[in-house]
Amino acid sequence: MDTNRERTTARTWFGLLVVLGPVLLVAMDASVLYLAMPRVIADLEPGADQALWILDSYSFVVGSLLIAFGNLGDRYGRLRLLMIGAAVFGVGSVGAALSPAPEALIGFRVLMGLGGATLLPSSLAVIGELFTDPRRRAQAIGVFAATFAAGFAIGPVVGGMLLSRFEWGSVFLINAPVVVAFLLLAPQVLREVRAGRPGRVDAASVALSAGGLLSAVYSVKGLAAHGFSTAVVAAGIVGAALLVWFVRRQRTLDHPLVDLDLFRDRVFTLAIITSVSTLVVWAASIYLTGVYLQSVLGLPVLTAALFALPGAAVLTLSSVGTPLLVRRIGARSALVLAHASMGTGLLLLLTLAVDGGLVPYVAATMTAGVGYGISFSLVADIAVSAVPKERAGAAAAMAETGNEIGHALGIALLGSLAAFVFRLLGPNTAGTLDEALRTPGLTAAAADQAREAFVTGLHVTVAVGGLLALGLAVLAVRRLPREAVGEAPEPASR
Repeated sequence: MDTNRERTTARTWFGLLVVLGPVLLVAMDASVLYLAMPRVIADLEPGADQALWILDSYSFVVGSLLIAFGNLGDRYGRLRLLMIGAAVFGVGSVGAALSPAPEALIGFRVLMGLGGATLLPSSLAVIGELFTDPRRRAQAIGVFAATFAAGFAIGPVVGGMLLSRFEWGSVFLINAPVVVAFLLLAPQVLREVRAGRPGRVDAASVALSAGGLLSAVYSVKGLAAHGFSTAVVAAGIVGAALLVWFVRRQRTLDHPLVDLDLFRDRVFTLAIITSVSTLVVWAASIYLTGVYLQSVLGLPVLTAALFALPGAAVLTLSSVGTPLLVRRIGARSALVLAHASMGTGLLLLLTLAVDGGLVPYVAATMTAGVGYGISFSLVADIAVSAVPKERAGAAAAMAETGNEIGHALGIALLGSLAAFVFRLLGPNTAGTLDEALRTPGLTAAAADQAREAFVTGLHVTVAVGGLLALGLAVLAVRRLPREAVGEAPEPASR
């Protein structure tokens, strides 16, 4: 009997379940605030730029530090990093729930991001160690990808359901019991794993990547919220310079933070581009449509959450079914299908109007959900299979970094684009739709102008995102070889 399969016991599957708890939380907390933002804005009254930072400070920190913590786990112990990260994530969650001001909420979201950055790469690496049989390991990685995708998808739905009964802080407090359960169970069912890689994590590389991203995102947000200024332009130049320095430094290190050689593989490269672009368009569209459903159409938060369910279900099922899809049509065709589905779904959102658009919204989210699910699952699989075992943590971190950076950039770039359009076309009473609608003495005509300006900004944003996705579909057709990784074999001739 296959001894490897014998080792895949009930205890192993329970270990997978324990690991997936924090993974689900990390993914959910990237999106759980989308439907909660109108309530947060009404309570804490953040400015337009603060509102954007509340949304994406978490994903920015996770994305900035994932690769560093993936390397740390490879060297010094993945379970140890998981335990520390879970505790930090839990403390940040409780602090976010009790935040009395926008600045405090942003700060605790940063702390949550710090904890989340330790959880994702180490979780995937630990799963690889739990399952020694390749077939079972592939199944477990598929479950991991589906869980991560489901977390992103159901975050707004869970948030909406909680908000229908409780205050907005409840969307963070639900993390606490899961974190406590993980801290109690993980030492019992998981073992410490070290890859024994030599060398230290290069602190300068961590500082350059985080500083470059922070400066660049600050510049984009400042431009959208306040227009051109010396500080905004300077921040953009500094950010670009730091990121170029970061890339150049990786080529000189014996143990780089990012292994640039991995990008010589065209499939891997386009998969990482897919991970970034997927979350760019997903994050921006889900945030903007959440505001649309509540503040333009006037739906209660729970009703808005229920209309998001079909898209979330399709996304999750698509992620689960991606391994079978890849075996049948190959990774190349799956990547093309992912981008084409996302682009088509986003362009369907152009039919949303001030006076209605629920049917197009559901159709659009279900269509795009097919592509989102394929992307989440396929990128994780390619990242883990493309590298030696000792690089599992760092490679998994690179894939998840693409997701998290894409999420932050989606709000920073496309979210800021929508804010810029609103600032140009709106009634000049406030920087966001919700703020404008709460302006004392606002006339009906001004309120209609604000809603029209928001919908126009939404249209511009989804048009850009949809064209980006379709462009990447064309790039995949033209640039990827038919014998790409995971490509299905040609059928035998009869």
